[in-house]
Amino acid sequence: MRRLVAACVVAGGLLLAASDADAAQCEIATSPVVFGNYNVFLTAATDSLGSVVYTCNGGAHAIQILISAGASGAFASRKLFKAGEWLGYNLYRDASRNVVWGDGVGGTSFYTSTDVPNRTEVVVPVFGQVPAGQDVTAGAYADSVSVTINF
Repeated sequence: MRRLVAACVVAGGLLLAASDADAAQCEIATSPVVFGNYNVFLTAATDSLGSVVYTCNGGAHAIQILISAGASGAFASRKLFKAGEWLGYNLYRDASRNVVWGDGVGGTSFYTSTDVPNRTEVVVPVFGQVPAGQDVTAGAYADSVSVTINF
């Protein structure tokens, strides 16, 4: 199984990486999860959507897409950081935001497919959420996670 890693900046950025040229080849790209302005007075969570896009050819028959914990080092409490402060958030596999996207450890799940189309772009949504009720100061908060595709 090969591994390809791309970085995804939560709240900004787009990166692309490609595997070395052997039998199976996959490319992966990410679109950021951008939460916009967080209002500390809202009683509802702030949701956002990003994506992981992959294209495989040359015999990739199964893939897995894993997302790292980010700078916080924990999936259950991912954090966006700003100069000594943090704002809790998480990334999910489902639109209802119940299944934390991780590496399969600690109750997290990851994307898997055994029906990998040949030379066809596949867009996989990444659902983000910042829970309501966090008292933080104004400013730009960010985190960076690694997105890994195993094929």
